[in-house]
Amino acid sequence: MNSTENLKQKTGQFLRILFPILITQIALSLIAFFDTNMSGRYGTDDLAGVAIGTSLWVPIQTGLSGILMGITPIVSHLLGSGRKNEVASKVMQGIWLSLLVSVLVIAAGSLLLSPVLNFMNLEPEVERIARRFLIAIGCGIIPLFGYTVLRSCIDALGQTRISMFITLIALPINVGLNVLLIFGKFGFPELGGAGAGVASAITYWIIAGVALLFVTRAETFAELGLFRKFHAPSLRAFREQLKIGTPIGFSIFFETAVFSAVTLLMSRFDTITIAAHQAAINFASTLYMIPLSICLSLTILVGFENGAGRQRDARQYSRLGISSAVAMSLVTALVLLLAGEHVAGLYSTDPKVIELIQHFLIYAIFFQISDAIATPTQGVLRGYKDVNPAFVICFVAYWVLGLPLGYILAVHTDLGAYGYWIGLIAGLAIGAALLLGRLVRVERRFSASGHGAE
Repeated sequence: MNSTENLKQKTGQFLRILFPILITQIALSLIAFFDTNMSGRYGTDDLAGVAIGTSLWVPIQTGLSGILMGITPIVSHLLGSGRKNEVASKVMQGIWLSLLVSVLVIAAGSLLLSPVLNFMNLEPEVERIARRFLIAIGCGIIPLFGYTVLRSCIDALGQTRISMFITLIALPINVGLNVLLIFGKFGFPELGGAGAGVASAITYWIIAGVALLFVTRAETFAELGLFRKFHAPSLRAFREQLKIGTPIGFSIFFETAVFSAVTLLMSRFDTITIAAHQAAINFASTLYMIPLSICLSLTILVGFENGAGRQRDARQYSRLGISSAVAMSLVTALVLLLAGEHVAGLYSTDPKVIELIQHFLIYAIFFQISDAIATPTQGVLRGYKDVNPAFVICFVAYWVLGLPLGYILAVHTDLGAYGYWIGLIAGLAIGAALLLGRLVRVERRFSASGHGAE
């Protein structure tokens, strides 16, 4: 990355960072999309089982990945302040931390999976598919979390095209494995929805291996000397990363978990409603990759400028990113309005399921607008290493206000399942307003101080 002098140069650098991240995030979401879509094509029970499994897995995966992504602002600040020689040790400590987190998740999963699924009182076939899906995907936890650290380092260096390349390799591999393992093609076992979990686990191992080859062999990373020296685990380094990463991880967890909580609460509805809800959430999550990509880009760019003490440049990047996200949210809202029926038809051939998906997608329009403000704003705050208030805001907006409101509307009014979506919309809107207010205060503080974060 380079320092920039005017808006035109900033726009160019912003797009160079953003575009590969956007392609990467879309490809990652397409992996989940094809898991859900292909499971739905196999059967409604498989779609519901994968929906339940995904609802349990995604908050854990994204929340813990968020903790490990704390390496991004750390590396960005080191680069901005000219301390490249410290990057290798920070990345190695991130890998050690990812291994520790992986072991803890596997241990917790082995103890809690059965009690959680039994508590949900699912239909027997749906529970069986969800259990097998989660056990299968658990076999890929170690490489997935390791890859998260490597990708965060790659992106922090501005080499987002490499992450894009790796993910674009992963997408056809995952889809091909789904064909083989969900439908049992070419002599492979026919596993149904559980096959999507096996395919994902195998894909995680492949992308981790490719990323490791890049950071150890590519000339771009040569001067950093990654993995050339052994760095023993350091509790001090763990504390530094956890201080930044834990609030980031919890913020992500609270946002993703509230959607999963709604899916789990909706288990009292019939299988068709669960399947339609999950299909609509899946497509909304695909559109969410736009503001999320802008968020990740802003963390890198604002962190770099803040590390160098260029506060005016950091503010210009934040305004450029947030305004771009809002503009794109209006485009995605138009897509949902005009093409809702075609989108629903991608997930199912059952007319009842398609009709319900269409209804849920109308509510998803309002998600896009709130996310376009809240998500990039969090990216800017992470660039300033201001992460604790965002964590509190997300918890209050989503869990104290949004989810209880949704529950009341769903259980005590005639809105039924739609009540949960209204609650989510309210929580997201409140969160967006509070996060934007926090950003204004942070920018004023840094402008007054005239220097970057420590």
